[in-house]
Amino acid sequence: MGQLATASCYVEKIVVTTNEVLNRIGGSRVPAVGDSTFERRNPADRRDVVTLAPNSDERDVRLAVDAATEASGVWKRTTPTLRAEILAKAARMLQDKNEVLVNDMVREQGKLLVDARNECSRTPRNLELYAGEAYRLTGTTFPSDDTPLVYSVLDPVGVVGVITPWNFPLNLASRKIGPALAAGNTVVFKPSPMAPLLGDHLAAAFEEAGLPAGVLNVVHGVSAGAPLVADVRVGAVTFTGSNATGAKIHSVMGIGRRVQLELGGKNPVVVLADADPATAATVIARSSFALAGQACTGAGRILVDRLIFDDVLQRVIELARAYVLGVGTNALATMGPLVDQVAIESMEAAISRATTDGATIAIGGARDVKNELVHGNFFPPTIITNVNRSAWVSCNEVFGPVVTFEVVDGINDAIESANSVRFGLSAAVCTRDLKSAQQCAAEIQAGMVRINRPTVGAAFNAPFGGIKQSGTGTHKEQLGPTVMDFYTVMRTVWLGN
Repeated sequence: MGQLATASCYVEKIVVTTNEVLNRIGGSRVPAVGDSTFERRNPADRRDVVTLAPNSDERDVRLAVDAATEASGVWKRTTPTLRAEILAKAARMLQDKNEVLVNDMVREQGKLLVDARNECSRTPRNLELYAGEAYRLTGTTFPSDDTPLVYSVLDPVGVVGVITPWNFPLNLASRKIGPALAAGNTVVFKPSPMAPLLGDHLAAAFEEAGLPAGVLNVVHGVSAGAPLVADVRVGAVTFTGSNATGAKIHSVMGIGRRVQLELGGKNPVVVLADADPATAATVIARSSFALAGQACTGAGRILVDRLIFDDVLQRVIELARAYVLGVGTNALATMGPLVDQVAIESMEAAISRATTDGATIAIGGARDVKNELVHGNFFPPTIITNVNRSAWVSCNEVFGPVVTFEVVDGINDAIESANSVRFGLSAAVCTRDLKSAQQCAAEIQAGMVRINRPTVGAAFNAPFGGIKQSGTGTHKEQLGPTVMDFYTVMRTVWLGN
């Protein structure tokens, strides 16, 4: 196995300040009804308790939905100008405490400083975008033979349940809460238990911006999601997370309530024979190892044409070897920790299963416990070769810096392999031929196909979301021109004399 670099200037002093957050229900900050709490520890140093938060149950969720239901009528009738002003002011509040958010994100979530800065700067821009959407909730007029006017209007859904993951705790939450509020909905927000402090920061910004009591309510906890989804007063649930949880949510919602699911992926990078090997290697490394592989759009399958397979593989191994593991504030670090020890165990189980099936570990493969890393959840970039495309590790999301390399013979074989899994979120294609790029874009089964670009990333004005088992597909997730469709209900009016 190859050796990887390790950062060596970790701050030795253990941070001892623990942040205590509370639920936010009906304008009040309250503990869980049962007074139960849970800890969130620093993934780079498990000795550091970052946050103590309420471990809410169905009683807390019921109170939050009560508050959201009560506030719904008033918020629905507010002017678009007021909604836009509050969202824009919340954006400014987040900008004003940018450094606090960045430092807390590094400590609670584990991101590198550069990645935390990127997310914390992007989140206010999300809210600025959605502030404008409050003015664009327009209807349509229709010609009619038997009445002077037929027109449509857009109403809010009512109460929206927002359940978010830990990997983008501010950005993804803002991309759900922002449009929900802009459309006139009230919200019950359940942040990930891996990032309760960051969820509280976001909610606090709205409160400081003047959002009326009960319009945005927050319940923390490991098990608060299920009673939120089960409450029939919640007209819509938007969720980003695992397929297993998404399937449960989908089965509970039933007819008459809407659900938006952005789930997992087994995203391929297709490297065709005409591709530039150096460019392809850079695309692969960025797709597979950014954010320690903890992105739903991260690449887990690398499909390389036989003619350049060895060249590309060796280049990616060299790039993987250069990654430096360390705490996010370490200027030398280029890869942070995984979210918790369960994630480490998941990597180990996937690798063990792959080697049992006959695969080879080209680099990485075991947790890093050298020196200061012993107290964190560090796992190196790992490349697996000699993998059958039907093997478990080739078909299932691992959600970490573990990727498989597979030989393909030509474009049609590559597309067939890319489409052989149950997921369809993101894909990348490396080629210098426009015709090949167009064929891959047309035939690869994914909600997003990127040519000579990494599988990760999003644009404010472009639709984001997957097909197959990567999401519901009926409502594109969070971005693009149809962003408000999920958060509004269309009503048609026939106006007679």
